[in-house]
Amino acid sequence: MDTNSGGSSGVGVLDKAALVLSALESGPATLAGLVAATGLARPTAHRMAVALEHHRLLARDMQGRFVLGPRLAELAAAAGEDRLLAAAGPVLAHLRDVTGESAQLYRRQGDMRICVAAAERLSGLRDTVPVGSTLPMKAGSAAQVLMAWEEPERLHAGLQGARFTATALSGVRRRGWAQSVGEREPGVASVSAPVRGPSNRVVAAVSVSGPIERLTRHPGRMHAQALLESAGRLTEALRRGPA
Repeated sequence: MDTNSGGSSGVGVLDKAALVLSALESGPATLAGLVAATGLARPTAHRMAVALEHHRLLARDMQGRFVLGPRLAELAAAAGEDRLLAAAGPVLAHLRDVTGESAQLYRRQGDMRICVAAAERLSGLRDTVPVGSTLPMKAGSAAQVLMAWEEPERLHAGLQGARFTATALSGVRRRGWAQSVGEREPGVASVSAPVRGPSNRVVAAVSVSGPIERLTRHPGRMHAQALLESAGRLTEALRRGPA
């Protein structure tokens, strides 16, 4: 596996590290999975993964699998190259104002999803999800969106213990958005839509959430269109590339 069309950089250890990092872009992997994805010898893959973990470029999930580490997000933010986060502020603020509900942006990391940006409803009863909050991938409309377009094997594994079904995710793919009512937290409803990267892969979920009393038991009827428009704006920001 080449990390880019130019092939080797001539610095072998960096090429191998890049192979390992690239192999984890699509999700967690065991050591055997890294060996299969990178073509590296097992001792080499293990040595590289452990070294990257030491520097927080890799981490482990609850099953002991390797995942991309927190240092990568820190570096991306410091470099100012995260176009998704740069675009998220005004998009989420507009979504909050249009819907009257708190808006969030989630990314998947292993078996969890992380709130990476948010715009809170300014007053009244609201569902507050602070930036940095880590939530499970087993419940909620954002989890459905982040799961729905996964590869079949990962999708099957992710459904184990989930509060939604394969049939529900099929509906998400058909509609292009997801909704949940009391799934993540009693009394809370939400609607989410997928944000796609340049390769058309789902890289994030944009959401609004609030009390069922306001969003009703069919929140998608109220807010799906606004979510799709916001997701489209974020997708376009990613596809435009750096200014």
